[in-house]
Amino acid sequence: MSVRIPKHLEKQREVDVTKDELISFETEVKERYEAGEILAPVHLAKDNEDELIEIFQYIHTDDWVFQAWRNHYHALLHGFDRQQLMDDIVAGRSMATSDNIHKFYSSAIVGGVIPIALGTAMAIKRKRSIRKVWCFVGDMTFETGVFHESYKYAKNFDLPIEFVVEDNNLSVHTPTDAAWGIRQDVPDDIVYYRYENGYPHHGTGAWVNF
Repeated sequence: MSVRIPKHLEKQREVDVTKDELISFETEVKERYEAGEILAPVHLAKDNEDELIEIFQYIHTDDWVFQAWRNHYHALLHGFDRQQLMDDIVAGRSMATSDNIHKFYSSAIVGGVIPIALGTAMAIKRKRSIRKVWCFVGDMTFETGVFHESYKYAKNFDLPIEFVVEDNNLSVHTPTDAAWGIRQDVPDDIVYYRYENGYPHHGTGAWVNF
């Protein structure tokens, strides 16, 4: 499906990272992981390149971006140097890619970035900055209490934060429909898209000996 962009958002820039560049980067990570060069977990993305490129047209380069463990595409689209990011991944920091210069933070803890993103939005408002925060979550995290409490708080206090739900209908390996029994509708003021990831939740699907 296409990306659902809320009506209040406006495009901020043209993205200079191409779909082919995203795919080639993730392919290199896959190859180096299978070669035993990356001695840590990796969570790869595939088949959501078009959606993310569209979303990042609405994200200013000075905005903060918060993401979870599947973050390589997001980091590249937010200005990370390709080699710097690859070095971080090879060093074992794939799930914790963060950089203050690029205003980018990620965490492997489910829902872990949400309160931090909320606090950052509070700080931005107090400083009366024109920038905002973008918090990406999966469909599993969307169902959690920490998401809904933070979303409600952000709405009540009019904080400069946008939430993005990336829905692959998986809670790790279990379909989210089955994990939660019933799924809540994503509000119209949240960016939303659905896709099927071309990689397993973790790794590449190949047996790797370290």
